[in-house]
Amino acid sequence: MSTIKKIKGFNDLFPPVSAIYSRMEQTAREVFSRYGYYEIRVPLLEKTELFARSIGDETDVVQKEMYTFPDRKGRSLTLRPEATASVVRAYIENKRYASESVSRMFTFGPMFRYERPQKGRQRQFHQVNCELLGAEAPQSDAELILMLWEYLQALGLDGLHLDLNSLGCRECRPAYHETLGSYLAGVDADELCDDCRRRKTTNPLRVLDCKVEGCRSVMQQAPRLADHLCSGCQSHFASVRTILDRAGIPYTINPRLVRGLDYYQRTTFEVVAENIGAQTAVAGGGRYDGLVSDLGGPALPGTGFACGMERLALLLQEQEQPGTPVDFFLAVLDDEARDEAILQAQQLRKQGLAGEVGYEAKSPKSHLRHANKAGAAYCLLLGGQELQEKAFVVKNMQSGAQETVSWEETGRALRQQRV
Repeated sequence: MSTIKKIKGFNDLFPPVSAIYSRMEQTAREVFSRYGYYEIRVPLLEKTELFARSIGDETDVVQKEMYTFPDRKGRSLTLRPEATASVVRAYIENKRYASESVSRMFTFGPMFRYERPQKGRQRQFHQVNCELLGAEAPQSDAELILMLWEYLQALGLDGLHLDLNSLGCRECRPAYHETLGSYLAGVDADELCDDCRRRKTTNPLRVLDCKVEGCRSVMQQAPRLADHLCSGCQSHFASVRTILDRAGIPYTINPRLVRGLDYYQRTTFEVVAENIGAQTAVAGGGRYDGLVSDLGGPALPGTGFACGMERLALLLQEQEQPGTPVDFFLAVLDDEARDEAILQAQQLRKQGLAGEVGYEAKSPKSHLRHANKAGAAYCLLLGGQELQEKAFVVKNMQSGAQETVSWEETGRALRQQRV
């Protein structure tokens, strides 16, 4: 019988990579909680309408990338391609706006998009998401970016750069769309890729962000969105930049920076790295005023960001990761000691020590090999004589020194040596 293999683009994560993901999640909890954010968990599966309404029918995500299927009652369901729409749906459905003037939420977990798998991009991928709902002031945008920067620094990452732009608002962006559309109408179709030939009429803003070299060349002379901002958007963007300047956060104004989802407006940003392949963005986000009302909630502003955990993991793998300490390996030398070994190991773990048990009775030499492979600081040998004496032969795996220590004193002795 043939073996069953994983689906292309869906990866298994073993140590040390799984430990890196745990570290990203724990660091997120530590950093974000200092800014007043609380954790929310939302379903992996949502009604397709949620993403069609929030992300936009004409986006690549909705048109080409979503995992969508009917359930047994014929309802169209989708594995979430991003988290913001789900968080906002939960916020509205549970009426969090009634009890919280400003809601600060974070979540992390798997997302799903049907794309060609490549370095840092899989069909099942993971994100860290933060959403700030109910705050309209530009200071909230700046604080969100500061929190993201603090998070990345807490992970020990450097060599990152912040790109910043303003996408305008629903008042001033339509005029820019018209201007950009007129410019694109004068571009020869052969100068654009297949996607941008479609985008220039359905979603012209996305042509600005195309990575195909021919399209990038064409857009060098395109009208700049910054030249079409209304006074309110100009003031908002200036306030964000002022705070970042005073905080010493380096950034570049990138007029080509747009987001792939329709709900973004005003402040938008990406954090980029240059050494993880073609996909350089490791985090990105921006303001999405209007999304809450578009999904049936009150007219409240919002802003947020997402970090791609696969791409962050590529950067973190270059660092030396702190391993989980293994204090002891409990070696069983006689069959009669097997049960007691489990019970004594349990007592040691209750004292805060970490360790493994060799379940089968083997020679000391064999057990010492396993203890060394496990990275244990000490090997505790338990045979018939030790069972009678209620003691272990404790062997220091680094120095080779050994002594007999009673069960009662072993935990204290190992903790002292750890310090």
